[in-house]
Amino acid sequence: MIITFKQTVTPETQHAFQTKFNQLHKQVFIFGLHMAVVGLDHYSFSDQEAEAIDQIIAETPSFVQASRSFHPEDSVIQLPHSEIGTKTFTIMAGPCSVESEDHIRRMAEVARRGGASILRGGAFKPRTSPYSFQGLGEEGLRYLRKAADENGMDVITEVMDETHVPLVAEYTDVMQIGARNMQNFSLLKAVGKTRIPVALKRGMAASIDDLLNASEYIASGGNTNIILIERGIRTFDHQYTRNTFDVAAVPVLQKLTHYPVIVDPSHAVGCWDLVAPAAYAGTAAGASGMIVEIHDHPEKAMSDGPQALKSDTYLTMTKRVAALRQCMATWED
Repeated sequence: MIITFKQTVTPETQHAFQTKFNQLHKQVFIFGLHMAVVGLDHYSFSDQEAEAIDQIIAETPSFVQASRSFHPEDSVIQLPHSEIGTKTFTIMAGPCSVESEDHIRRMAEVARRGGASILRGGAFKPRTSPYSFQGLGEEGLRYLRKAADENGMDVITEVMDETHVPLVAEYTDVMQIGARNMQNFSLLKAVGKTRIPVALKRGMAASIDDLLNASEYIASGGNTNIILIERGIRTFDHQYTRNTFDVAAVPVLQKLTHYPVIVDPSHAVGCWDLVAPAAYAGTAAGASGMIVEIHDHPEKAMSDGPQALKSDTYLTMTKRVAALRQCMATWED
């Protein structure tokens, strides 16, 4: 149940409602004039209580905190150097893996030149084969943090295990949950106990409802600083692209939830020459930003080389994205 109170409601009245529902052993979440009561579909209010209520939505989605019915306004994620969810377009760029201190510093400079305000890079890598490069661990986190700080950027990096959360939290501004871990509920609960923003990637076979319900595990722990990432889904045709880029998921998610939605064209298509067209499509669909992989020598990359953009390609793409955004702004006017 979601209750929308009248503008004249007092904090004391809202607290009285919350106390009553807590006594019924129900979880209660409050956002402004909106109160969500989990697990309660019907309730008989007294005449006095009804006077404070503007609207009641009895049938609510399972992802109640993510729902616009509970939180109508867009959420904005504030970082030291970035703002995600406003009319600005946030670019996150960097190599798939942190390979060395020198390399991540070079890639940070390129990422920044292309307009990125957030440096991406994996220190712990979930790989299909146990014999593939697994990342540099804490050493990689230190290199990533230093390179970002030198360029006035924020950091996003993947956390793979709930035991890694405290360590990763020391170095990052955004904790990324990868597609393979979208339904790792222990991990989602662990990052939900922090207040560090979380970028949640859509799983390879996840529906939109699956993604939003996964976000609810994070929000239920108290952390509502959530960013959703559309990174493509596994379908019947993967001969030409790594995944199928569900670009329609961007406006669908924006209709359903207040969380910022960004796109990951690198993982969506998996081929460097298709990344830019996918990025343009995601931009035109209204995404709040993108996360993209870059590498100066993709053929030598320790992970995901085929989808990494060389510097010149990346810089050309970001210029075109900026031009596309300008065109879109004129359409809105």
